[in-house]
Amino acid sequence: MSTSTTVYVAPRLTKVNPLLAAYLARLTTKPLQTKMATAGVLCFLQEVLANHIAGVPIPSSKNAPAHERALAAAKVNARALNMAAYGFFISAPMNHVLIGGLHKMFAGRTSGRDKLLQLLVSNLFIAPAQASVYLASMAVIGGARSVDAIKATVLKGFLPMLKILWVSSPTATLFAQNFLPAELWVPFFNVVSLAIGTFFSVKVKKMQLAVARKRKPENRDD
Repeated sequence: MSTSTTVYVAPRLTKVNPLLAAYLARLTTKPLQTKMATAGVLCFLQEVLANHIAGVPIPSSKNAPAHERALAAAKVNARALNMAAYGFFISAPMNHVLIGGLHKMFAGRTSGRDKLLQLLVSNLFIAPAQASVYLASMAVIGGARSVDAIKATVLKGFLPMLKILWVSSPTATLFAQNFLPAELWVPFFNVVSLAIGTFFSVKVKKMQLAVARKRKPENRDD
């Protein structure tokens, strides 16, 4: 999930890696499509990394085809593909509209007061929208189908997630503005987004595994 509201600026005329230069050029000429592809890949990687870190078992029989066993060993499951779809079709377009609108609202306004106001608008309006959509989407991907189940997931995770967004987004923005050349801002915020998303996924998966382990003895007693 994307967490930054920083304005991406064109890279300075310094020596830039050709692949990075090509990516930034693509981001300038086809911003939405590039963001959609990037978010899809990052959300896919986020899920696979979280499966590895949390130790989620991916079942696969010995008689399964070789490609299925390879995917299970790599911790790639249907949820990873659903996460890629979420990043591509939901997260990237939503952030493109929300953050793009914020940038247009404050275009040319560079005073300290305007920067503070931009940060407040981001934290009070954009971050809650991002958190709500993310949690609702995760509920659906996790199997929730009723409005009450989705609402319960959003309410449970909303404040904890919002607190992390309120800390991580301004911190990442200040770090980039003060310590990174402009051409590295895009990959930096992509890495931040991947790290935050992986953190949330690992936390949820460990909780789910703990609940599953507690249920096993109960099932044996029955």
